[in-house]
Amino acid sequence: MAFSGSATLTMEEIPSITAVAIDRDRNSQLAVKWAVDNLLNNNAGSQCVLVHVRSQSLHPQDFEAVPKEGRPPTEAELQQFFLPYRGYCARKGIQSKEVVLHDIDVPSALVDYINNNNIGNIVVGASSRNVLTRKLRNPDVPTSLLKSAPESCAVYVISKGKVQFSRLASGPRTDGDNASVNRAPHLKALLSKLTFDSPKIEEFSRTVSSREGSKYRITSDRISDSFKLTPRDKLKTNNGVKSSTPSTGSQTPESPNRISISENSNFSGPPSFRSTDMSGSNSECTAEDFNSLNSLTPRGLETEMRRLRQELKKSMEMFNSVCKETVAAKEKARMLQEWKAAEERKLEEARLAEEAAMAVAEAERQKTKAAMEAAQMAQLLADMEAQKRKLAELKAIREAEAKKRALDQLANNKAVYRKYTIDEIEAATGYFASSHKIGEGGYGPVFRATLDHTAVAIKVLRPGISQGQKQFQQEVEVLSCMRHPHMVLLIGACPEYGCLVYEYMENGSLEDRLFRKDNTPSIPWKTRFRIAAEIATGLLFLHQTKPEPLVHRDLKPANILLDRNYVSKISDVGLARLVPQSFADNATDYRLTAARGTFCYIDPEYQQTGMLGVKSDLYSFGVVLLQLITSRPPVGLTTQVQVAIEKGTFSEILDPTVPDWPVEEVLSLAKLALQCCELRKRDRPDLASVVLPELNRLRDLGLDYEANNSEKLVYAPRPYKSVPQIRSQESQEGMTNNPNVEMEIQT
Repeated sequence: MAFSGSATLTMEEIPSITAVAIDRDRNSQLAVKWAVDNLLNNNAGSQCVLVHVRSQSLHPQDFEAVPKEGRPPTEAELQQFFLPYRGYCARKGIQSKEVVLHDIDVPSALVDYINNNNIGNIVVGASSRNVLTRKLRNPDVPTSLLKSAPESCAVYVISKGKVQFSRLASGPRTDGDNASVNRAPHLKALLSKLTFDSPKIEEFSRTVSSREGSKYRITSDRISDSFKLTPRDKLKTNNGVKSSTPSTGSQTPESPNRISISENSNFSGPPSFRSTDMSGSNSECTAEDFNSLNSLTPRGLETEMRRLRQELKKSMEMFNSVCKETVAAKEKARMLQEWKAAEERKLEEARLAEEAAMAVAEAERQKTKAAMEAAQMAQLLADMEAQKRKLAELKAIREAEAKKRALDQLANNKAVYRKYTIDEIEAATGYFASSHKIGEGGYGPVFRATLDHTAVAIKVLRPGISQGQKQFQQEVEVLSCMRHPHMVLLIGACPEYGCLVYEYMENGSLEDRLFRKDNTPSIPWKTRFRIAAEIATGLLFLHQTKPEPLVHRDLKPANILLDRNYVSKISDVGLARLVPQSFADNATDYRLTAARGTFCYIDPEYQQTGMLGVKSDLYSFGVVLLQLITSRPPVGLTTQVQVAIEKGTFSEILDPTVPDWPVEEVLSLAKLALQCCELRKRDRPDLASVVLPELNRLRDLGLDYEANNSEKLVYAPRPYKSVPQIRSQESQEGMTNNPNVEMEIQT
């Protein structure tokens, strides 16, 4: 018994073709990748067609020259569109075909190509338009394909590597006229090899399961129904009707010889429906088998069909068992993979935790090291401070011992000053009569008197100032030993009542002479330069006393006295040593509010910090220098001189009673005085190395002027590198014959 044309094959039994519409956009690349991974890799024998539709390169008359089935791409098109996709498919082991279509309507061209070439799946990239653009303009290519593609073709729209829209095939594939003619010989060849040998069916099922690696269910009912022959079929078979080419829509439920194999719903894969023909290469029938089938009666044929169904049922049970084992193995492999990934994550977390712990440990180690170094440095500094403190204590002890020895020596020796009784003091001052009073100082009144046929000035300290007779006597003994040509000489004292006897200065104080009290004549500039150098010399002597420097604390023109030859001497030297600190502070407060304005001579830094130093006297000396050249009150004098220098009106601020000022030299003296009046001690110049050499130069300038008795000035060389020798009073002026001059300052 031979099969004739009634035993036709449906279109589902022909290997499916997947077409991918491509263009230059990124979604086309993602569409090709998705089709290869989800449709082509899992289906052996599937074909991939890369389709590109050109709608602008040809003129309308040129479209007719391109066949409906398209043409191969040119070299330029291959480079422009297809080469990357061909390489990707080749790497995946999939053979691809490239086709170029020409049509103005891209969706229509794709639909025609699907119908003419029996395309089972069409994959396109999603449109790049937004929702508003798609609504306002014509439908895009994916939307048109979803609507107009044949039902036998599944449509997949890919966006960002995922299915955005899809439409599965809902009917059998149909063939066009040309395709039907071309496939007729192929169908005849398949039909000629059809067999119903159950071992072949079992071998075929194993082939299908090994090809996909998935679970397939071969429904025995459909297979049984497929092999049931109606009486009409038997008649057609017995009469040997020639096979005819199936046309579109010719497949009916009566079409036999088809085994439907569908994917199990639990298996991952594309949700498409495929049919596999039993007449594949794995099932071959001989002519004898067909003759034996032809000789069977309808009853025998049905018996044979039942036997085949039983064998197929057993094969399906075996197949389902194998599928279950495969699923179990896959599940186990998946669980092992998940366990492996979890262990790798734990290992990575442990590694990161170890690295973090090591980093924390390293940071702590660095902190510990830094703390140890800081502790060592602190210990070193503490040791250095302790050493310095020890050295300072030793130095203080040595100085205290030296001072004690000096005081003891003075106490053991005879007094170097004359002690007067209070009766002698009262008799000399006429019992402190106001007619003998010549001044009032911060420490008490000053009276003129005559003692031992010598004119003297007696300063009576106010009650409460004296610190005690013994200490007062010691301090007076120290002051009486301080002999200098430019310091007022302490002749004697009355320790019981706190009276000090000084040599008398005929021309009074520098303050009285600068302001021309009692219409005294103005002091020439030459004498003023000399007075400035003399004051600096006496001040340097005080600052260089041992074991510690002696600070005057109240240097001002009122405490600078002039003898009959205008030789200047500093008075009230050392009175701060005789006065308690509490009273000295009160006396300073008193002088701050006095009309004579001693406040302007006090060091600003000393006022703020209470720290007294030799440069505190240098500030007062700067103010005295400015008064020497201007004869103005000290209030705001530094600012006035500085502004005059900046404006170029310096000559206007000089003392107008002196007509022949050497402006250039006086300007240098004014700038030096302003440096001495700096607010901070560290900004003031050094008295020995800077101030005194410049003042000695100006003094020599005045002496040369007097010697030459000329208006033309002879400028002396600018300042000395060291303090020059200070001549004694006798060698300078020859006007005093004081045998007590014992000291000179050597260079």
